[in-house]
Amino acid sequence: MNKLTIILSGFMRPHVLQEQYDALKAQTFQDFEIILWVNVPNTEKLIQYPRDIFDKCQTVVANTDYGSWGRFVCALNAKTDFIHVIDDDTIPGNRWLENCWETMEEVGNGVLSTRGVIMTEADNQYPLPHSYTPVGWCAPNESTTRVDMGCHSWFCSKDVLRAYFAEMPTHFPQRFGEDTHIAYAAKKHMGINSYVPKHPKDDTSLWGSMRETALRYGEEPCAISMSREANIGMNRYWNFVKSQGYKTILEEKAVTV
Repeated sequence: MNKLTIILSGFMRPHVLQEQYDALKAQTFQDFEIILWVNVPNTEKLIQYPRDIFDKCQTVVANTDYGSWGRFVCALNAKTDFIHVIDDDTIPGNRWLENCWETMEEVGNGVLSTRGVIMTEADNQYPLPHSYTPVGWCAPNESTTRVDMGCHSWFCSKDVLRAYFAEMPTHFPQRFGEDTHIAYAAKKHMGINSYVPKHPKDDTSLWGSMRETALRYGEEPCAISMSREANIGMNRYWNFVKSQGYKTILEEKAVTV
């Protein structure tokens, strides 16, 4: 049995799928299988996806829009002890999975992402830029860094899904909040933190997302972060988990001083 299941998100960017698949097949760590979750409300757009990749993966196609939360439901079908959910604009360096395993050994257990945020005192205004300090491909970190939440990809034990769905809202927000939710649920139910593995400036092979492609694809009109409605939703959901008792790193430090 494989050690890891990777869940790819066929959502808004069929033009990125081949590049993302090739980046995974180039990894130094190869003990994984892939579930491709294709979330295409307009099935006519299926023709835009490279169909040979469908045959190379365990492929699930939904003709209804389940947003960005549906892939975590799909991840429940993984037969491995670890999962890795990846956004459809995220192209990792060829040692990224190797980096994740080494980081997991270092921290013991956690939720690992290629980008993370450390909240400031203005965290109630998230995701406005002054509400957090970024870490990862957008702001390289030379060593493993704990963050308040991770974004763009999530590497963790499958047991984290138990926490994820134990705390699930009655109705999934669809387009936002899954990054906030996994950090909050993992901390509340398992006592584990979120981290960004090292992204050294001089070795991008270890990065979970290449800066050039992250900026190019992440700023396309289809990007969720480009939606005013989604940004309002991100703020609402972040403040919801705060109201449920989630403490930021800054707040934890204030308590121990």
